[in-house]
Amino acid sequence: MVVATGRSSVHVAAIADRLLKAFKSDGLAAPRIEGLPQGDWVLLDANDAIVHIFRPEVRKFYNLEKLWGADRPGEKRQGRAV
Repeated sequence: MVVATGRSSVHVAAIADRLLKAFKSDGLAAPRIEGLPQGDWVLLDANDAIVHIFRPEVRKFYNLEKLWGADRPGEKRQGRAV
């Protein structure tokens, strides 16, 4: 799983579009994609890899890193020792 951040909705959509083009140019099957029109949170499902691309506010709100038990680099856990 890859979690990435774009600076804006346009940037998020551009990152996703670039990934789709990379899959095509490498001769790989196009991943399934969700959220591209809105550009807040785009999900690319490439079977063996899942890519989440967020706007900063949306990434902070959903905080997938906490869900999977890992913090982002430089982030400290609150309330318990690491």
